[in-house]
Amino acid sequence: MLDALIALAALVAFIPIMLVVSVLIAKSMGTPVLFRQTRPGLSGKPFDMIKFRTMRDAVDKHGNQLPDSERLTKLGRFLRSSSLDELPELWNVLKGDMSIVGPRPLLMEYLPLYSDEQKRRHEVRPGVTGWAQVNGRNAISWDEKFKLDVWYVDNQSFWLDVKILFMTVVKVFKREGISQEGEATVNYFKGNND
Repeated sequence: MLDALIALAALVAFIPIMLVVSVLIAKSMGTPVLFRQTRPGLSGKPFDMIKFRTMRDAVDKHGNQLPDSERLTKLGRFLRSSSLDELPELWNVLKGDMSIVGPRPLLMEYLPLYSDEQKRRHEVRPGVTGWAQVNGRNAISWDEKFKLDVWYVDNQSFWLDVKILFMTVVKVFKREGISQEGEATVNYFKGNND
């Protein structure tokens, strides 16, 4: 209930910003403005996560999608570094698919690659922000990220969530940990040897 109230208040507060971002995306990348992707939620149950689009639909001469570094636009980089691309996820929170705070929802294709310990990240709803995000975000290794996610599952509390929210605001203004070294965003998780 608290998640839903916060999400509703934030959606109302951010409507002007979201409208401006929508217009900028439509002008620079065309439509659709929103990016939808199936992600695993609580207990690994799939849901459609919504974000602002940050990449062009660019392909090579064979029809293969170009790497993230070539598809990510200047506006997209700004939206990611400022976390404005995440604002539509508040709708996912309202629907009950996500929480404000929790492990970030990753790709469905990662599910069979997790160790039993790593799977524990799905014991809580995924979040718009989380413990791993405020402790390195994309700049840390997958192993570190999963350890932080499981630590959050074991230590979840109202005051920890409040702390994470305050730390998120600081991280957004500092624009830290946006991408992994040598990557436009983050490399793919390939299993426990990664």
